[in-house]
Amino acid sequence: MEKAKNAQLELIAGTHSKDGNSFCGDTYYFAQDENSFVCLLADGLGSGRYAYESSHAAAEIVEQEWRAETVEGMMDLINKAMFQKRGAAVTLFKIDFETRKFEYTCVGNIRFYLYGPDGKLTYPLPVTGYLSGRPQRYRMERFTYESGSKFLVHSDGINLLNTKELMRYRNPEQIAAELDTVALKSNDDATFLVGNLL
Repeated sequence: MEKAKNAQLELIAGTHSKDGNSFCGDTYYFAQDENSFVCLLADGLGSGRYAYESSHAAAEIVEQEWRAETVEGMMDLINKAMFQKRGAAVTLFKIDFETRKFEYTCVGNIRFYLYGPDGKLTYPLPVTGYLSGRPQRYRMERFTYESGSKFLVHSDGINLLNTKELMRYRNPEQIAAELDTVALKSNDDATFLVGNLL
């Protein structure tokens, strides 16, 4: 598992490939500066090398463009990069630490949850489909968070029954440990990122 922490955020990420395959079809990427944080989770269609190529191409675009591009602009570039590739489900969001706002979009079956200290669970409904290079519209969502909020994003290789219960009483380390156990048992590529907003 990978861990990152600073004054605004602590984050734990984990990924497991299907059947121990040397290529994982899921790719995540995150980066931040003093004002903002960007996070991508891409799930290439299927598994193996061609799924990896699609999801990795998505991460490369965010790595190159996240300081200059909007979330919607990056999604458009990712979509174009999927042309003549397998394609990918993609979740992308950016957090502005000053305004305490998320800007979020998703195409495909990747799940995102934001759990507030008041017990409120924000769960944007995903847009069905995947990015393939065909013209695509994105549903952009914006929501605020309070200090002490936790977020979770995971690919469809992780099957959760009661996400709210999982996030309610546990810290990110405990949530990540439980998700890692679920991911290890999955018969698919499985990836998660769990964060605590300070």
